Amino acid sequence: MSEYITFARPYARAIYDLALAEGSVEQWGGMLNVIAEVAAQEQVATLVGDPRVSDDLLAQVIIDVCADALNSEGRNLVRLLVENRRLSCATDLAALFEHLRAQGEGVIEAEVISAKPLSDRQQGELAGALKKRLGREVTLHTTLDETLLAGVLVRAGDLVIDGSYKGRLGQLSRAMSC
Repeated sequence: MSEYITFARPYARAIYDLALAEGSVEQWGGMLNVIAEVAAQEQVATLVGDPRVSDDLLAQVIIDVCADALNSEGRNLVRLLVENRRLSCATDLAALFEHLRAQGEGVIEAEVISAKPLSDRQQGELAGALKKRLGREVTLHTTLDETLLAGVLVRAGDLVIDGSYKGRLGQLSRAMSC
């Protein structure tokens, strides 16, 4: 997430609370992802920086691009973000909303970085071990990083487990330099 997270947090909380009360969490998640995708486009950034483009015109362009993906509340959110000069926080807003949704559902997302691809069995075992340790369902997102040499690096919320050779070599190097 970026420096806009502070701006995005109150919007994400308010939208999540509204969506939860209305039973439209899934719908809001989709709308926020579409808004974030459109806001991240280079052409939109050009329009945002152009003083000749009014807030109303910018909001209408974004709403038109999003088309049927937005309901009336989603369109109002676009207008609000544009009017308050917060369109740049749309990506963080969508990510924070997803984080709140996962928390509400008792699920935590774990980023797993490995030197080599993990088999389905290894992913299942890792998810089971994390579920046992964290007491919540775990969704794994795996990426490859060959610079780890071997092993895995796991980030789940505030928990970081560095089981990589690169991490171990770094620890050994720091210990030897003392």
